[in-house]
Amino acid sequence: MLPRLLVEPIVRAALIEDFGRAGDITTDAVVPADARVEAVIAARQPGVLGGLDAALIAWELLDPSLEFARFADDGARLSRGDKVAAIRGNARAVLAAERVALNLLCRISGVATATRVLADAIAGHKAKIVCTRKTTPGLRLLEKYAVRLGGGANHRFGLDDAMLIKDNHIALAGSVTEALRRAKAAAGHLVKIELEVDTLEQLAEGLECGVDAVLLDNMDPETLRRAVGMVAGRAITEASGRITAETAPAIAAAGVDLISSGWITHSAPILDLGLDIEG
Repeated sequence: MLPRLLVEPIVRAALIEDFGRAGDITTDAVVPADARVEAVIAARQPGVLGGLDAALIAWELLDPSLEFARFADDGARLSRGDKVAAIRGNARAVLAAERVALNLLCRISGVATATRVLADAIAGHKAKIVCTRKTTPGLRLLEKYAVRLGGGANHRFGLDDAMLIKDNHIALAGSVTEALRRAKAAAGHLVKIELEVDTLEQLAEGLECGVDAVLLDNMDPETLRRAVGMVAGRAITEASGRITAETAPAIAAAGVDLISSGWITHSAPILDLGLDIEG
């Protein structure tokens, strides 16, 4: 579970965006102020649940007395038709917060589901699926949380977590060796350094200089095997590029420690969950 202290500002900002300048003028016109409602959240397709607490916060911000019954926890695998939760509260509040609550719930569940597809595809191998910084602006905390729910792990949360020397850094520094020299000179004693390489020649140069992790970018499985052999446990190995449920097993079989995927956060489809009013 994520601390409410971190999640609430995200939800509050989403509600402010949706309320605009005058709030839910449709509901305020149609629904009496004192009306009460009972509703159920249910899955309309199979997948992995995520973001239930974020959805609850959206409703609670508008109705602090809201009653909430949870039928599943984040990380649960859902079948179509499964009831996730039931809510009871002020009708205006329930309807006004519905879209924000479901947007967050469906988005987080979608990322968790996409991650689970890849994690299941490499079951039996030591590799872990990890995410990237290719996240929706403002939702990184929730999307990286969703990756963990789906059986993955998190890469950097931000630019200040660790150093990742990429191809453009190497181009501007002039060489792998010079880029690593500059990085090591600036890194604090707790800062890890990862080097992205496209070729085995770059990998050899990086290993000679010493590095904590290597990102093996767009290498085929056979080249990855050779790279893992060259590293020989001296650094963490991470594969990236064209990662799908079909390609991931062969990449994992090459012996890498991590497989990073951007699409699980930037292109994951939502998981369809809906709110149905009872009675």
